[in-house]
Amino acid sequence: MIAENIENIRKRIQQTCFRCGRKPEEITLVGVTKTFGVDRIQQALDAGLKDFGENYVQELRDKRARLADAGIRWHFIGHLQRNKVKYIIDFIHLIHSVDDVELGEEINKRAEKAGRSVDLLVEVHTTAEESKYGAHPEKVAELIRELRQFKNVRVQGLMTMGPFSDNPEDSRPSFRLLADLKRKVEGEGIPLKHLSMGMTNDFEIAIEEGATILRIGTAIFGSRSKA
Repeated sequence: MIAENIENIRKRIQQTCFRCGRKPEEITLVGVTKTFGVDRIQQALDAGLKDFGENYVQELRDKRARLADAGIRWHFIGHLQRNKVKYIIDFIHLIHSVDDVELGEEINKRAEKAGRSVDLLVEVHTTAEESKYGAHPEKVAELIRELRQFKNVRVQGLMTMGPFSDNPEDSRPSFRLLADLKRKVEGEGIPLKHLSMGMTNDFEIAIEEGATILRIGTAIFGSRSKA
């Protein structure tokens, strides 16, 4: 079932890219595995998925320990507390959720100790929902300039979440805002590679608006049980 789901999503990505004049190779599909077990991750691996995203540090550490030799590119996509950075710094592929300079400073410090550089995205608050994290759009360019002063982090792009809605079109303004921010920052001479936006309900809209990373859980792994 998981293999079929991944195949179906890849077909939808391909169709959407064709429709809006993009290349499917520009899109990275990240399987969001929050609350799902290692057995389901293994099924996705067997189906060719290599990128997986987790929201909680402890859950990520536990799964990574059991799948350390699987060649997974782990993405941290949840709200990251500064005191938890040290637990993922050695292996994390991309941190999607940096929204202040203090967190960036901690990542830089831990990365320097680990002898590596870490790629990150700046999370942007693009809706009216107070429950969501993210930097204010007007402060994004300044935050990126501050983060770029650190030697052991690399700002690779921007991330956002659309509003909670059953209508995918409701996410378009958020995604368009993020794409506009990317163009604005690049216009100031700062190259940005990625836009991480789009989940199960709205990923096709995200592709149309320029997404390069999709974070998809339910459409791959099924509905999460309510704890």
